[in-house]
Amino acid sequence: MIQNLLTAAAPLMLASLGALFTELAGTLGVFIEGFMTLGSFFAWIIAARTGSVFWGCGITALCAALAGWALARFVRCTGANPFITGLALNLAAGGITDSLSTAWFGTKGVLRNPGMTLPGPLHFPLIEGIPVVGTILSGRSPFVYTAWACTLIGAFIIGRTRLGLRLRATGLSPAAAAERGIHPEWYREGAWAIAALLAALAGAALTFRVGAYTPGGVAGRGWIALAAVYLGFRRVWGSAAAALVFTLAEHIGLGLQGLGALPATALLGIPSALALVLYTLSHCVGKKRSLTGR
Repeated sequence: MIQNLLTAAAPLMLASLGALFTELAGTLGVFIEGFMTLGSFFAWIIAARTGSVFWGCGITALCAALAGWALARFVRCTGANPFITGLALNLAAGGITDSLSTAWFGTKGVLRNPGMTLPGPLHFPLIEGIPVVGTILSGRSPFVYTAWACTLIGAFIIGRTRLGLRLRATGLSPAAAAERGIHPEWYREGAWAIAALLAALAGAALTFRVGAYTPGGVAGRGWIALAAVYLGFRRVWGSAAAALVFTLAEHIGLGLQGLGALPATALLGIPSALALVLYTLSHCVGKKRSLTGR
């Protein structure tokens, strides 16, 4: 159960971490869903062309980071609304992937490559001998280790470095940050680049977990990632914990669907309903903290 939960939660952890960077920089990463869609498609295509999942994910992630930076630059130079811009990217991502899939493969459906070698679980003999811990930490997908490594690095950067301090200062008060010689626009553009990179990796993780590119496979996880940021109180480990909770809720819904206990449409809404409940609870807790000064 725990092993499956960690594997399924990896994409959402990556996406929520990216969304957290944009949130701390002062803007909401609405575009996360779009970059997850693009990442899931192009990672599969490039991996099929190069014969390497590593290069497929790496090239896609780097291109996504460049596109995220360019998108932030566009918003800054034109004064466009970041929310509308991100929403436009989400809408365009589906059209781009469908058009390219039709042009290159003659279909908008599922893309498979039986000859592709998918990434297998990684084993660490030194850890496997440890009871319980070895079972949890060894033998997982590479994307699981990637998600936790990115979370650790993100927590260190945001909480322990001058870069993280300036990033948070940019989001809290751009004018005050500028007075201290900080360039808020640089940090915002960097945050968008990081978010796009992590979202593309999240989309790739979804694709290679299934073993094929599936249109609509992202299934709103980009929006769930945004909710995880607020449910985690805008903290790295809080967002990661929220991603695990949402994944657990999804697994419970799938299990109930197999039992036929509830209609499928009601079960599909469990993660969204959970997001609403948890958001309400987190808002109440945050309000209580502000009143008590704790």
